[in-house]
Amino acid sequence: MATVETLYLPHYPSYPIYISLFKNVSNAKFLRQQLLEANAAFEYAFLDGTMILSPRHLHAATFRALNDSVYNRLKSRNIHSELVFSLSPNNNIADAYRRFGIQDSTTSLLAIKIPLSNPEITAESVSKHLGDAVEGESVAFGEEALKGVTDVKALRKGVILGMMALKGT
Repeated sequence: MATVETLYLPHYPSYPIYISLFKNVSNAKFLRQQLLEANAAFEYAFLDGTMILSPRHLHAATFRALNDSVYNRLKSRNIHSELVFSLSPNNNIADAYRRFGIQDSTTSLLAIKIPLSNPEITAESVSKHLGDAVEGESVAFGEEALKGVTDVKALRKGVILGMMALKGT
């Protein structure tokens, strides 16, 4: 079983958000392949944990994705891909996945599940599924845990490059 934090955003208290953080992940290639194959069992936002600065950073992107979903303004295929897209400073989904999404080499993984309207998906079911699927050490998500995995230098570089792409330079 994986450690799962349940988050409720104040604007959307009826939508639970399940967040898990893993360190020393050894099967990122498999997990990424499940996303690429659109395996419904792996419908999560899988993020490279080194590219998330703080819980607030993730909460802001989650709010934007949830808000866009509620108001039918998704620019990507589902709320989970929208969350990845919401982390990016530019308007390019492929770039967002390259910078913030899971890569074959990812060792610090954030898995976010937003079940929208499926009451069968619970923190317990997410915990069991991720515990079975992710080969890595499950740790409690929070400020301290992220400090240990965030690569500030890579994050700055990614944001700067994204902003340069916006300006066309």
